[in-house]
Amino acid sequence: MFRAVKPGSAGAGKPSAEADKHPAAAREAGSASAGDGGGGPASAGSGSGAPKSGGVRLPKGLAAAASSKPAADEPADSERTAVFRAVKPGAGGGAAGNGSAEPKGQAADSERTAVFRVPKVDALKPDGGQKPKPPAAKPAPAPAPAPADEAADSERTAVFRAPKPEAPRPDAPKPDAPKPSTFVPLRADGGAPKAPVPPAPPAPGSAATTTERLDRGDRSERTTQQPLPPKPPLDMLADLTNNPPPPPSPLRTAVRRVKIYAPLVVLLAVILAVVQLVRPLPEPKLVMTAKSSYTFEGGMPQLPWPTEGQAYMAAAGLGTLGQSGEQKPVPIASVTKSMTAYIILRDHPIKKGEQGAMIDVDKTAETEGKKNNSTDNESTLDTVKEGDKISEYDAIAALMIPSANNIARLLARWDSGSQEAFVKKMNDTAKELGMTNTTYTDPSGLDATTVSTAEDQVKLGLKLVEIETLLDITKKPNWVDPSGKSWRNWNGLTGPSGALGIKTGTTTKAGGNLLFAAQKKIGNTNQLIVGAVLGQHKPSIIDTVLAASKQLMTATQKALDGAVVVKKGQVVGYVDDGLGGRTPVVATADVQAIGWASLTVDVKLADGGGKMPQTAKAGTEVGLLTVGEGASQVKVPVALQSDLASPGIGSKLTRIG
Repeated sequence: MFRAVKPGSAGAGKPSAEADKHPAAAREAGSASAGDGGGGPASAGSGSGAPKSGGVRLPKGLAAAASSKPAADEPADSERTAVFRAVKPGAGGGAAGNGSAEPKGQAADSERTAVFRVPKVDALKPDGGQKPKPPAAKPAPAPAPAPADEAADSERTAVFRAPKPEAPRPDAPKPDAPKPSTFVPLRADGGAPKAPVPPAPPAPGSAATTTERLDRGDRSERTTQQPLPPKPPLDMLADLTNNPPPPPSPLRTAVRRVKIYAPLVVLLAVILAVVQLVRPLPEPKLVMTAKSSYTFEGGMPQLPWPTEGQAYMAAAGLGTLGQSGEQKPVPIASVTKSMTAYIILRDHPIKKGEQGAMIDVDKTAETEGKKNNSTDNESTLDTVKEGDKISEYDAIAALMIPSANNIARLLARWDSGSQEAFVKKMNDTAKELGMTNTTYTDPSGLDATTVSTAEDQVKLGLKLVEIETLLDITKKPNWVDPSGKSWRNWNGLTGPSGALGIKTGTTTKAGGNLLFAAQKKIGNTNQLIVGAVLGQHKPSIIDTVLAASKQLMTATQKALDGAVVVKKGQVVGYVDDGLGGRTPVVATADVQAIGWASLTVDVKLADGGGKMPQTAKAGTEVGLLTVGEGASQVKVPVALQSDLASPGIGSKLTRIG
């Protein structure tokens, strides 16, 4: 029951000093306000301040506070008092104040009334404070205490007054939000208190509601509820479907984990499979399974070496057959022109069937060509004149066949600007080729200070036989110059003997010298051999050196032989696709190695410089099988024995790296 007491009724005034001193007693005391019928509390207009039958006797101080009236100088309706009465359960008849009288013995604990006073709304300031009020008048004298026979425990009324809040000072700190309190009524029989009675919410439009609205801006007085931690997915599903989850068990926990993590594992597996399938495939590689070398049977062949000077024999791509004499630097005469020709053709190559660049003949070349060759012991080309042009091809021919010194110096000036610069280039090239015992001082070899060894000249000869244009010139028995004059090749081994040149060199101090090359047809390959004989002084020196060189050349040609290393159709390797797949490859023809007894040659398998296909039909050529080195190499294509297929899905999914 809520009863709002008007300001003029009993108990509407300010509490007395006794009420302030005894707040607990005031809460436990019955209401001093008037009832609405006979047998209830006294009317507010009686001014007695004590209840009639069914009331509760208040303490002296509280009775005075309850019966006091508001001062005359206080504004009307400045406070409103709410009365809460707790009706005793099981009490017969209506509660006190319903118009019927109750016996004294049964009136105890019939009602319990709490009085709360709330400041009037219009007494508050717009900012939440309270309007100032005039000074309070002296309280009225306290009413007489109630008779003893009316002190029964029919009602217990507690009066609570909410004092008007003072106006907040600007510099005062804001007070903390008050904590809510709970009213716990006491039992009359002295038993345990009943359950706490929460205060009723303020009515709409009341002062408390208005105050609450005004105080909403102060977030420090509000309480924020923290969210609960999330439940497991299955428990949340059970809450949504109103089905309680089954009791936990190890099996249920395991099944739940499987249901939660199995989709994640499947998703990861799908992602991994897609990545594996779209990754670029590794490049196929050609791997050789055949032996990487082959050794010819028998002992090292014995060659007819010259009795004087020094000599050296080698086969292109195969190695050295042997040497004789001490390999020490000696004058090499016109053999020097071999280096001059090599540099010119290296830096100014001539395509097959062409003449190359055109070279202007200067005054020096013409003058040097008209010297008395017999007196100066110098070979020259005397048909050139100043202002003429000579092709690079004819200049090399004049250099290597009639051994024209004036043309050697002309080529040096044309290439490097001066003879000195060209000589420096000659020595630098010698170092590049590993000719450690060679020194060049002029481009023609006329100076005796140009020295070398047979071994160094063979190193140079192995590079010269790789230049097809040079061998095309040096193997000619004679040459006709641009003027129509024919010149004899000083190398008499050319022609029917099968020699390919390269260059002779004879002087009184150097003796007879020859750097020569020859070939032998073995199978489908022309095997090239290179030899050098130096320091032959027996007369005639040119004939002596030619004879010694021919013996070495013929013996070496006889020592060369061929042997089948790999037969046609033999598996020599496989194509590795990088994912475990291997497709065999076979030789498309017999592979024949060239060499001599006790010689070991290398066997290699390469892709031929092209990109290996990912897929191909059987019989597709995918590489080359090579035996030997340099000009003596034997090369045979290799092909797929079966179809080269792309790696399968299983190989793609299980590959690592």
